[in-house]
Formats: sequence, C-alpha cells, structure tokens
Amino acid sequence: MRLAVLTSPDNWYLHDLQRAAASRYEVTPLAFRQLASKLSNSSGLQVFSGTSNLRDFDALLVRTMPAASLEQVIFRMDVLGRFEAAGGVVMNPARAIEAAVDKYLASAKLLEAGLRTPRTIACQTPDDAMAGFDELGGDVVIKPLFGSEGRGLTRVNDEALALRAFSMLAQLGAVIYLQEFVPHGGFDIRLLVLGEQVLAMRRRNALDWRTNVSRGATTEPLEPDEQLVALAHRAARAIGAPLAGVDILPGRDGELYVLEVNAVPGWKALSRTLDIDVAARVLDFVASIAKQRA
Repeated sequence: MRLAVLTSPDNWYLHDLQRAAASRYEVTPLAFRQLASKLSNSSGLQVFSGTSNLRDFDALLVRTMPAASLEQVIFRMDVLGRFEAAGGVVMNPARAIEAAVDKYLASAKLLEAGLRTPRTIACQTPDDAMAGFDELGGDVVIKPLFGSEGRGLTRVNDEALALRAFSMLAQLGAVIYLQEFVPHGGFDIRLLVLGEQVLAMRRRNALDWRTNVSRGATTEPLEPDEQLVALAHRAARAIGAPLAGVDILPGRDGELYVLEVNAVPGWKALSRTLDIDVAARVLDFVASIAKQRA
C-alpha cells in the first residue's frame, strides 16, 4: 500500500512512519508548497505535489501545517477538500484540520457537542477584551487563535498587564482570544484517538501551569476509563477528525474540561511513555480507512 505524507523531508514523524512501515507500506513525503491542481472537462480534477499525482497513492496523511499566506492556506485546504470529494482518502479531512487549527471554531464546535470547555471570549478591541477579562474573573489565559504545543499562551491576572497585552494584540491585527483560567492539580490528560482506539497518558508539570511536554512536563501511562474514552470520541467527532489528539483538564471543581483537539497530533512522548509503536498503529489505521473506501 502506498501512503503519501504531507510534511518536510526532515520531519521526525515522517522518519518514524518510514521506520514503522518496513516492507508493509511505501511512505513517500510530499510538500504542501508544491500542491497544485488541474481542472478540465476531459480529465476532471487532478491534484499533484511536484511530479507526484495524489491519485497514485492509497491515502494521504497530513503531518504538518507550515506557515503560509492566507491565500495559500485557503488554496491548500480547498485542494485537499476537492480531492476528498473526488474520492481521495485524506487523514485528517481538510475541514477537520481547518476546525482544529482555529481555536475559536474548535471551541464553538465542542460547545455545540455538549462538551464542557473553559468559558471563552473572543473579540477584536482592547475595550471588549477588558470587559471579557472582568467577566472571566480577572484571571485568564490569552491564546493565539492559531497555534499548538503551548506556544504563545500567557496567563494574566493583573489589569494593567492585561490592557497592555490586549492593546499590543489589537495593534498587530490579531483576534483576542481569552479563556478563564481553570484551577487544576498540575496535570492534564492527552488522549490519542485512532478511530475506535484510544491511547492515553497523564502529563504533569511542577514548574509551570502549562502541561505541554515541550514546556518540561513529565508523562506517565494512563489506562483511560469509559468516561475519558467517551469524551475523547465525542471531541474528535465534534471536530470531524478520525485521528485526533484530545487534551482534557481535570479541574479542582471535579469537572473534566476539553481544552483542545489537535487534527495533526504528535505521538513522540506517547509512544515513549506507553512503550508501544504508535507510528505502526497510525499506519494500520490509515490503511484500514483506505481499504474501506477502495
């Protein structure tokens, strides 16, 4: 089976997938910046990356979202979306990637699915942001609308600092995205959804309120109970991502908050923590979807 991976040639996850593929799969890297499409009445829709026709592969795995202009990002997602509509297998679907990468859209979809999330206010002016700061209790987490792995997250509980941060974001033309700070016990739960499978680990950070491994958190294996498995599946379905990383925060109030759904989830720490070959499971899962649709 031939699988294409949209990523850079030096990406760790590409190499892990190629290692896990062994002789069972052919794993070929393709570049987002080389995505191109041809449309004609005679041959319909064709999608290429460089000289590779995506129709020559059984499935396409999106493994990165490189920086690009708004026009380029929209084009790339449209190309993947039309390729799916024409029968191509893309993991994850373009619309799931779009929803997951946009924190406001993702939060709205999680809320619509009846999942508990931190109270959120998204706005565009410092005045509206200051009103939101007060409404959320004067202790908030400012998040970039687009971003992952804890990059750009700032906790603010001082009015002067909040106003300064909001004014700077407004000057940059950014959307000001605020969430209430949820008191917690210094850990959260990362679940990897692979269709019906759910793998889990607990992440702890004694030195930072952020529990991302990239921020120094330690990890430990976790056997998810039925409640966590159900939450992970509901969150992944809300975003439309069959392959998803779901972050859940147990609050001190006893509630489980769904913080984020990642449609391009990493598994380096999870594979090490659980001592299993997650890359092999990812390949088998994507291949199973391709066989179902063949």
